[in-house]
Amino acid sequence: MSITPDSRATPAITVIGAGLAGSEAALAAARAGVRVRLYEMRPVKMTPAHRSGNFAELVCSNSLGGEGEQQSKGLLQSELRSVGGLIVGAADASKLPAGNALAVERDEFSARVTTALREHPLIEVRGEEVQAVPDGIVVIASGPLTSDALAADVARLTGSERLSFYDAAAPVIAADSIDFGVAWRAGRYEQSADYVNCPFTKDEYLAFFAALEQARAHTPHDWEKLEFFEGCMPIEEIARRGVDTPRFGPMSPKGLDDPRTGRWPYAVAQLRQEDREGRLWSLVGFQTGLKWGDQKTVVQLIPGLQNAEIVRYGVMHRNTYLNAPEVLDATLGLRADPQKFVAGVLAGTEGYLESAATGWLAGTNAARLALGHAPLVPPAESMLGGLVRYLATANPKGFQPMNVNWALVPELPAPEPGPSGKIRKLGKREKRPIMYRRALNAFTTWAREEAGLDVALPVFPQ
Repeated sequence: MSITPDSRATPAITVIGAGLAGSEAALAAARAGVRVRLYEMRPVKMTPAHRSGNFAELVCSNSLGGEGEQQSKGLLQSELRSVGGLIVGAADASKLPAGNALAVERDEFSARVTTALREHPLIEVRGEEVQAVPDGIVVIASGPLTSDALAADVARLTGSERLSFYDAAAPVIAADSIDFGVAWRAGRYEQSADYVNCPFTKDEYLAFFAALEQARAHTPHDWEKLEFFEGCMPIEEIARRGVDTPRFGPMSPKGLDDPRTGRWPYAVAQLRQEDREGRLWSLVGFQTGLKWGDQKTVVQLIPGLQNAEIVRYGVMHRNTYLNAPEVLDATLGLRADPQKFVAGVLAGTEGYLESAATGWLAGTNAARLALGHAPLVPPAESMLGGLVRYLATANPKGFQPMNVNWALVPELPAPEPGPSGKIRKLGKREKRPIMYRRALNAFTTWAREEAGLDVALPVFPQ
């Protein structure tokens, strides 16, 4: 369909923010033949984190994650490449040597994104701050440093209690890396079986505490103003109050009979289910700002988590994000107003690539709505499909932003027994390429047949 940029009959949408999510959303909508008004307040009004007015500026790492069939981010990169994603395309063109990671030259990357948007005939860039969500079809992608005025209006749309300004996250563990020979399922005083419990002896607890004392804390950027509240105190801050303080707080063993001894342990670390399928479990009361290497060391000293796969590390920093399970559908549309879509960190994602991917889906769905079509959700087998389903269905209690990981997509079917009748369990390195190929096939089939997009079909090495 050919539409001239000045055609008044051409449907139009608004995109707020030209970070990774907003940039991806704007180009996705424009490619669908919809006019886009793209608002970016920088450089007219700067944030404490940014240094330029370029779009998609990377303010932290210059890496978009690991590549290849073993990596969950590698799968998401491939899904976005198949639909011509702006961010991954600019990253590929600006790539630096970084082993198996997709790292970029920051300024070149941002310049490529900026040029692509400013030169597109269907995109009108407006350099001004948006203080209230406008009428009509809108993608809100204003990022973790959303201005106070806009944040207040988003709170009005969604309910103020559903908007967080402080990111205090605990590590999230893949369920299949928990040792249930040590850990067990139970609630306190046997009221439920909703928690996984990891019991400590006194010696194990003292070793854990010593490592916690020695672990290095993340030093925040000047623009991260951390204030510790009692309700989300980092575990390392709790430990500073005394060796027994965690045992009388989040690590209390009260009401938890260890099935191996029939008695309460010396201390207990509990995990709470994060997703509907039970593939992700977060450590209760373990919000932390420790450096990730030290965080891993400390977590793996917890009995039952000695081989823990941490799929999301704990963080403590200033952030603005929605309690996605309460307000978003898997299409990334607001339940309170289906004409409003949310993408990026504000939608409850963590990571550059995740922001871009949700931006692509939000922009695609906003364009579909403008053209009279229903919004879509990618297949559950795909990494993007798994991520947006998580955002829409996760446990809203204590919800924290999530990045992609293999636990977001369904497990493979159980293998058939061999000639001997035994079933050989596949290891992670065997499973992940199979899951990668299944996901990419499902995603590209969906994009071609349901979304009607011209996609690059996957070609797998023999």
